[in-house]
Amino acid sequence: MTALSIVVPCFNEEDCLDALHARVSAVASDVAGDDHEIVLINDGSKDGTWDAVRRIAAADAHVVAVDLSRNHGHQLALTAGLDLARGDRILILDADLQDPPELLPDMLAAMEREGADVVYAVRRARAGESAAKKASAALFYRLLARLTDTAIPLDTGDFRLMSRRALDAFLSMPEQARFIRGMVAWIGFRQIPFPYDRAERLAGETHYPLAKQLRLAFDAITGFSTAPLRFASHAGLALTGFSLLIMAYIAVGWLTGSAVQGWTSTMLVVVGLGAMQMFVLGLIGEYLGRLYIEAKRRPLYIVAQIVGEAREGSRLGHRGDTIATSETPGGIGARPTRKRSSAKIA
Repeated sequence: MTALSIVVPCFNEEDCLDALHARVSAVASDVAGDDHEIVLINDGSKDGTWDAVRRIAAADAHVVAVDLSRNHGHQLALTAGLDLARGDRILILDADLQDPPELLPDMLAAMEREGADVVYAVRRARAGESAAKKASAALFYRLLARLTDTAIPLDTGDFRLMSRRALDAFLSMPEQARFIRGMVAWIGFRQIPFPYDRAERLAGETHYPLAKQLRLAFDAITGFSTAPLRFASHAGLALTGFSLLIMAYIAVGWLTGSAVQGWTSTMLVVVGLGAMQMFVLGLIGEYLGRLYIEAKRRPLYIVAQIVGEAREGSRLGHRGDTIATSETPGGIGARPTRKRSSAKIA
């Protein structure tokens, strides 16, 4: 067990890593001295991210470099880092440095002062983001708040500080479709906000385009609410009432002799009802699909390689052979010493 773990998922972040390491290492050393670790998870990057992470791990014994077997996605990569972290206090951070690691001392002070298990950062401002993205994010959080029974804080990301007790509770949840900020809110304990201003990306482009944002939003809604299914039921009742009104209108027209024979109006009703039925079936299919994925009970992530010392066991993923590298005249390219991991699939 170490005093502090800083967990950073990385996907195509080669240009950010040196600056990330310098800033995070400085803050961690000030706060915890030598009793800290920085867990960098390479999520199947296609650039030189893994080489950069290995180079940093070889130069700094506090860095644990984790290479996943493929691109698992941000939420699962973050889950892998949290699962392997050994700290008593755990900070979640993105590699793009939009969330400043220099806030850690103040977050730790707030945690101790308030006796909290989670300190979640609330965005007051979002520099470098378009008006459309800000508006869509605001709409999403407020819609999610209306649909779910879990109080998920507005305008928050995954940037937060957690106690070991809170992290262990989080790691007890094995679901595949993960919305981590919602899952952390669900575990309870004392959680307090920490307002801050979000900076622009240090380098590169966002890895959350509209399609990924929509996927995450749908995972959040279906993972924390059955409201869409209730909507399907309510829509069915509403369509039934609408159909009764149409039947009454047709009956009145037939009795008064003013009925108009028309193909267009008939097809309009048929198409409208058919579209609503397909929409409702699609909602039901989404929930059934989630049940199918969860029933497989596959590990959430698979580790291909670890450089450094990580927690031996993993609850949610699978670890094969790990590779420990040491500084030799051959540097990073030197022949690694292999050791067998005793971890098992959770």
